[in-house]
Amino acid sequence: MFLSSDLLSVARRFAGDPAAWSVAPRFDPDERWYHRIAATPEHEVWLLTWLPGQHTDLHDHGGASGGFTVVSGTLTEETVSRGALRARPLAPGAGRRFGPHYVHRVSNLGPDPAISVHCYAPELRSMTRYDLTDDGVLRVADVARAGVAW
Repeated sequence: MFLSSDLLSVARRFAGDPAAWSVAPRFDPDERWYHRIAATPEHEVWLLTWLPGQHTDLHDHGGASGGFTVVSGTLTEETVSRGALRARPLAPGAGRRFGPHYVHRVSNLGPDPAISVHCYAPELRSMTRYDLTDDGVLRVADVARAGVAW
């Protein structure tokens, strides 16, 4: 089993070698673009692109651990702390690692397109989306399943 620090290392290795990506990044004006660029029995790696204003909902990774790194542009990661969202900007080369119960939202709040590489173990089977209530409580909004939602 991979540790989240190992997953961040894998994401950084792929981020540093665009020639190894199985597809070229694309930018979709309507929603984030994503494509799985590698899969092994130990982990999977995804390439994501973000136009300004594109974001995820608050979500977890269905029990998977992970790591991601920013290739270009700037992303903002928000996590819940004491019932409120805490934002952290991530410039090119910055990365995050996380365990299986991590909830966050990632956004491109900047003026330029962004690219990121994400690594998960085990592979994503589901992702739970959350709403943050006015009183600071996370509530399940829905559960997305691999093969159906992505």
